Amino acid sequence: MMSIREEFEKREKNFMSPFGCLSAETRGREIEEKPCPVRTAFQLDRDRIVYSNGFRRLKHKTQVFLSPLGDDYRTRLTHTLEVAQMARAITRALFLNEDLAEAIALGHDLGHTPFGHSGETALKEIYSADFSHNEQSLRVVEILENNGKGLNLTYEVRDGILKHSKGFGEIISEDSDEMACTYEGRIVRIADIMAYLNHDLEDAIRSQVIRTSQVPPACIKILGRSHSERATTMIRDLISASEARDGELSLQMSGDVHSAMIELRQFLFENVYRSAKVHKDFEKAKKIVSELYSYFLENDQILERKLKELQMDRCHDNHSKERTVCDVIASMTDRYALNLYKKIFFPSPVV
Repeated sequence: MMSIREEFEKREKNFMSPFGCLSAETRGREIEEKPCPVRTAFQLDRDRIVYSNGFRRLKHKTQVFLSPLGDDYRTRLTHTLEVAQMARAITRALFLNEDLAEAIALGHDLGHTPFGHSGETALKEIYSADFSHNEQSLRVVEILENNGKGLNLTYEVRDGILKHSKGFGEIISEDSDEMACTYEGRIVRIADIMAYLNHDLEDAIRSQVIRTSQVPPACIKILGRSHSERATTMIRDLISASEARDGELSLQMSGDVHSAMIELRQFLFENVYRSAKVHKDFEKAKKIVSELYSYFLENDQILERKLKELQMDRCHDNHSKERTVCDVIASMTDRYALNLYKKIFFPSPVV
């Protein structure tokens, strides 16, 4: 008698496109495990990510606006959920593996620092120019979670997490070194860009960093005026324009929509991410991260205490003290870093 997992795997073979990644054909895990009788390999990966410490911390990590007081602004967690929803919708429509796409999407930003890209930039400057949040996300699931044992995820999920981002790179990359090994992973990369273009624009207008009238007319005309319209346009366009070609699935978008997305991204970089209001907080956040980093390097006892608080094992891969401090800083939420900074560097009032 087949297990529930085997029934699911059989179902995948019956409905999935030949371009989809079958759960039963995963390249496996670094440490071999007995298969779950209920969940497929990618469903198990998704659950491990959702129950991880790193995933819970995303709710208090910045997307663009640092520690926003308004309840309606996006955080790194809500961004992650929006990416997962978009990726699921696209993979479902293309008859690919929805569970794989969801697992990659839910894990893609686990390594993001506090204070968004300002924290990442600070660690690039003070720890290593090679530091990147996507590589840190992979480090979280491979090493840092589960008290230094990692989550032991499948190869396909880890590959998708690593290759979900390339900074200001192409929306749809044709560089084989940048592309995930699965189409599901490649779709998560596109969905990530779709998500932040939409919600960062909406949050920027809500915060009055920009006005609706400033948005390029072509972007509104082609993509839509509301978040819902833009998301629908992008998702449907990718689904309808993608096609099988020479034995491969060519993920593509129409020229008009693709150009409008590029124009919108350039607009956001120039008018939101590099705006005076956002940049001012960006510099403050860099200062906090830099000073905490230096403090931990000089105070071993405090560092050990924070490792225990964050449930991290200092000796899990025999790395340097600088690597340990980087891991500690990257794991912090915005409010944790702010409260710690105040406790360490602000004078205590005399009672």
